[in-house]
Amino acid sequence: MQPLTFTVEQIVWQEVPNETSLAFLFSGCPLRCQGCHSADSWKAGSGTVLTAEYLQGRLKRYRGLIGCVLFMGGEWQPETLVNLLQTVKSAGLKTCLYTGLEREELEAVSDGLIPHLDYLKTGRWNAALGGLDSPFTNQKLVNLHTGEILNRLFWKENPAKKAKPVFEIAAA
Repeated sequence: MQPLTFTVEQIVWQEVPNETSLAFLFSGCPLRCQGCHSADSWKAGSGTVLTAEYLQGRLKRYRGLIGCVLFMGGEWQPETLVNLLQTVKSAGLKTCLYTGLEREELEAVSDGLIPHLDYLKTGRWNAALGGLDSPFTNQKLVNLHTGEILNRLFWKENPAKKAKPVFEIAAA
């Protein structure tokens, strides 16, 4: 089993709606999307190896403060990622994977990842379409238990509200 190495570890509040998450950005992403904001993650092996023991220590440190662990990438080492997901689940926390793959591509790489996830963000970065905060993005964040697409929770303004009213009632 190949190890996964991370270049960034941080607590995040926006990536998974309504969750305070411990996030790990893995190195070695093979997609190399043009305009990627995490291009420093492309080089395989850079950073620190994320072992189950290290992860358990972090989960213990943040017990009661986080509800989810977000893995940004790692699907290229599915066996290793499944072990890490199981570690998170055994601690009673939710899991999320951010991948540039489409769901069908992810299932082709590993049909064993999705059952260990609560949330899944899919879709390669496309600057012309924007990220999750754009109503026109190709990316999707899905709650895998309900099937709900959570993208609208990232929009600063609901696109439907931009329409001008046909008439307005004047205040008395």
